[in-house]
Amino acid sequence: MTEALALCRASLAEHSKSFALATRLLPAATGDRAAVIYAWCRRADDAVDLVAADAAPAAVSRLANELAAIATGQPLTDPVLASFAAVVAETGIPLAYPRALLAGMAMDARGARYATIADVLDYSYNVASSVGLMMCHVFGVRDDRALRRAAHLGIAMQLTNICRDVAEDWERGRVYLPAALVPGLVDRLGAPLAEQPREPIVGAIRELLALADRYYASGDRGIAALPWRAGVGVRAARRIYAAIGDVIRANNCDPVAGRAVVSRWRKRRLAGRAIARQVVALPAHGVRRLAGRVPRPPREVVEARDVVGL
Repeated sequence: MTEALALCRASLAEHSKSFALATRLLPAATGDRAAVIYAWCRRADDAVDLVAADAAPAAVSRLANELAAIATGQPLTDPVLASFAAVVAETGIPLAYPRALLAGMAMDARGARYATIADVLDYSYNVASSVGLMMCHVFGVRDDRALRRAAHLGIAMQLTNICRDVAEDWERGRVYLPAALVPGLVDRLGAPLAEQPREPIVGAIRELLALADRYYASGDRGIAALPWRAGVGVRAARRIYAAIGDVIRANNCDPVAGRAVVSRWRKRRLAGRAIARQVVALPAHGVRRLAGRVPRPPREVVEARDVVGL
């Protein structure tokens, strides 16, 4: 497990410096489990994205078979997969959540198109809220209200991702901006993005970022339900991710202006602010945690239809 955890930590450090910083603010055991979940998600993502398009559906099927192996307790030789299975067992993560993530990857594999914002929100639940809901189990949070807020935070982060990666996704033959906001855009895939009408794309990015802000605000209201150290890490990740949206806006939401990046010093400053905010909130946090000692009975699984509405 020590070697497996090292692999998971390395995957996190290589692919997401923002989340790597946030996990360092967590208790060691919790940070390890967060790294394992991230590494499994990255492993699954790469299995689909780093193969030819016609091989992607088969990759999704293999990943689904692996989850079935976890469900039935079969021996696992892949270190990341075995570590993920251990975290699932230790924390009681419902396999419906990683299956939802694979459902989102299946949407990518079949080249799904997104007609409306509601379609984009459903996709965002699959690929991002599912991760937040898994993390709730790692944090020991089961309250139905807190799970809903965690799902909203995942949606906010995915909407930010979509707005940041418009050009990158275009090169991969994908469009996540809904057709209701940019009619006909998906039909022009293959042509240079720089040659597409800029105003509708910029407007769609602005609208999705504004929607992300609303989901961030909803997610903020769930942080008090988390253990204090977990709240620090989540608050830091939320601030850093929201800052990506600020950079996009500073670039006038232009999809060809270059990838929006939050500098290392700014990430550290935002992490420091997250710690300070959590310290200020500590008295109220204690009161809310005490008042919430009798949580609402959680749903067996929190599904997209339960949470995508604000």
